Amino acid sequence: MPVTARGGGTGLCGGCVPSPGGIVLLMDRLNRVLEVDKDNLMVTAEAGVRLCDLYPVIEKEGFFFPPHPGEETAMVGGVIATNAGGSRTVRYGTVRTFLRAVEVVLPQGDILQVGGKLVKNSTGFNLLHLFVGSEGLLGVFTKATLALLPKPRHTLTLIAPYPSIADAIRTVPEIIRRDLQPLAVEFMEQDSVELTERQLHRSWPVKGSQAYLLIIMDLPGDDDPRVEEIAAVCQAHGSGDLFVAETPDKQREVLEFRSQMYAALKPWCMEILDIVVPRSEIAGHVEAVHALEREYKAWLPTYGHAGDGNVHSHIMRVGFRDGKPDFEAKADWDALYPVLRNKLHEDARRRGGMISGEHGIGLAKKEYLREFVGPRQVALMQGIKRLLDPNNILNPGKMF
Repeated sequence: MPVTARGGGTGLCGGCVPSPGGIVLLMDRLNRVLEVDKDNLMVTAEAGVRLCDLYPVIEKEGFFFPPHPGEETAMVGGVIATNAGGSRTVRYGTVRTFLRAVEVVLPQGDILQVGGKLVKNSTGFNLLHLFVGSEGLLGVFTKATLALLPKPRHTLTLIAPYPSIADAIRTVPEIIRRDLQPLAVEFMEQDSVELTERQLHRSWPVKGSQAYLLIIMDLPGDDDPRVEEIAAVCQAHGSGDLFVAETPDKQREVLEFRSQMYAALKPWCMEILDIVVPRSEIAGHVEAVHALEREYKAWLPTYGHAGDGNVHSHIMRVGFRDGKPDFEAKADWDALYPVLRNKLHEDARRRGGMISGEHGIGLAKKEYLREFVGPRQVALMQGIKRLLDPNNILNPGKMF
């Protein structure tokens, strides 16, 4: 009997879509934050705790949990199951970096306590990391212990406007090389910004540019020379004057705008891709996306995490003409969809990229797994699945 664990249902690749004829194991009643350990800087929570409920609890105690996926109604078990990332990955890494222990129920009923309140652990194979990103195929998480950091004293959000996306993205390696330690570096283009403004009735604070870098700084105090250095690097690469959001309310407005871009595009979107490439290849990959727009006259709005190489292109039911989206265009979108999808992934593979940076494989992307990692790696993954789940009852049909 198939069993599919379902948390917040916020995934973007069908990972928690129930298997036909099976049982859906809802996790939302496992919703307690069990402990905030101030001495060890860790929090222990049940798997059904939503991030929007977890963040206030730990912030009240003066702590900070850096991973921040775009949808805060995601649950603790779900973000572990997909090794979720978000905008802060460039500085702090994904959920894997902060996971210290899990309680996991195996398919045949055994309950494992893996890891502990430890900073380092070289005791045997690292089963903790095996379960991270396993998408509900190897076990069901019921409880987790996550590492915390002291709450930042001061954050600052900068918006750097550029005449082109290539100029914006080519700024990022210089920021990284100089060790300026941004908390987040996001890129976006004007067409997506304009649609988000119209759809959500929100206003983007910078006008008249083709592309933007959104840079968030985590600072020890108000006066930090890194801010001026980042501004100088941006302007050396073609940026105009930077917009600075200093107050918490203004920073929140900017971040909410970025977080809601997918919601604005969603009515016309057939799929949001989750391609990840080496940072040095982002500009080339985005240029390839624009070449496909021109060739197939199809709008492929693209934004993402410039600091970690994660690029989110959207395959839309919208035309593209004279460098702009054309909502009146007619085309056989269902026939065009697989062509564009394959070409975008093909370009990523040539650049040393992978299918998913943070969303996982699920149902939507499993056809590409063997092509990207090779048959031997897929066979090893399937062998691990058979060892832990010999009856193939946990989330069958996903990933492979």
